Amino acid sequence: MKGICILGATGSIGVNTLDVVARHPEKYKIVALSANGQVDRLLEQCEKYQPEYAVMANKKAAEELESKLKNKNISTQVLSGIDGLETIASLPQVDIVMAAIVGAAGLKPTLAAARSGKRILLANKEALVMSGQIFMDEVKKNNAVLLPIDSEHNAIFQCLPENYEKGLAESGITKILLTGSGGPFRTKALSELTNITPDEACAHPNWSMGRKISVDSATMMNKGLEIIEACWLFNTNPDNIQVVVHPQSVIHSMVQYSDGSVLAQLGQPDMRTPIAHALAWPDRIESGVEKLDLFSIAKLEFEQPDYERFPCLRLAEESIRKGGTAPAILNAANEVAVASFLNNELSFIDIPYIVEQTLKNINSRPANSLTEILEDDLAARKEAEQLTHLRVKQA
Repeated sequence: MKGICILGATGSIGVNTLDVVARHPEKYKIVALSANGQVDRLLEQCEKYQPEYAVMANKKAAEELESKLKNKNISTQVLSGIDGLETIASLPQVDIVMAAIVGAAGLKPTLAAARSGKRILLANKEALVMSGQIFMDEVKKNNAVLLPIDSEHNAIFQCLPENYEKGLAESGITKILLTGSGGPFRTKALSELTNITPDEACAHPNWSMGRKISVDSATMMNKGLEIIEACWLFNTNPDNIQVVVHPQSVIHSMVQYSDGSVLAQLGQPDMRTPIAHALAWPDRIESGVEKLDLFSIAKLEFEQPDYERFPCLRLAEESIRKGGTAPAILNAANEVAVASFLNNELSFIDIPYIVEQTLKNINSRPANSLTEILEDDLAARKEAEQLTHLRVKQA
């Protein structure tokens, strides 16, 4: 039986992971769960799954959870903060770590899992966006197993040959075709994007996701971050990755080969499919996902991405080409801008503006250490916050 730690258990990925795990009690045991601030939701999960450990982001929330657990006579040990997250990601009884904490906050515990040689189910793309080389070096050094959970990267992984790590060209691969739905504003007039509300941006046509990721999908920054992540996961560069807008979200990504073949992975837009795949790999298990009915789909559409409509996609590609700490700066500025938009402080079209200006104002450097990456991450956040304040005053 495999012991599982879920970093970010109350988010959509965490909830879907628990759903898949619950279908196979003979295979998996929940050892540890973590949450940011949803005490009552984590309490419910602890009551149902009886983990050995639970972690809250801050001490006050941890104390509240601990009190409520005692009232229910649940013996789960409660920890808090980054130290607590690193602890549960490194527990000897944990075999699999689901890294599903959104944003830069997931970096350190995911690195801890890599250093402990765990099987890492990577749903936190920021770990690779911010510290790609450092993270991949730790995975290799400690014989960790890294499996992608993003539906696109999981699809690519399923379409690659076993020997792809020797190099895509050497494996006969000519292009990775990274699909994206285009979000809720794919066909909306550009002049109407100024007045987009947070609720509109979070109303994804196909996927059920958290609010931050939903906004990233609407700006296509999510796809830009996925390009950066794919470069590290599959040892390639952005020249070998083509974004394909595919509104139906049925083909999750494709791999093009030198002999003219294109392999695609299809499925329902349901994150339980890649979660189940990575949990059981190289085997397959039932996920609870409804089977795909090709006849009801009827047609599949594909479009070139519109960089005028989605400037965040261009900014992400520029940052990975620049390298060093540029992707970390991009990510930090985006997190600040998206949070401000969700708080009704910035307009939707201000998000790429804040990101681009931060990239111009903060000089990137080689990403030689985690310290340097985190320093530039902090500098970018401060700059993005200042730009946001100025933008708000101008409005």
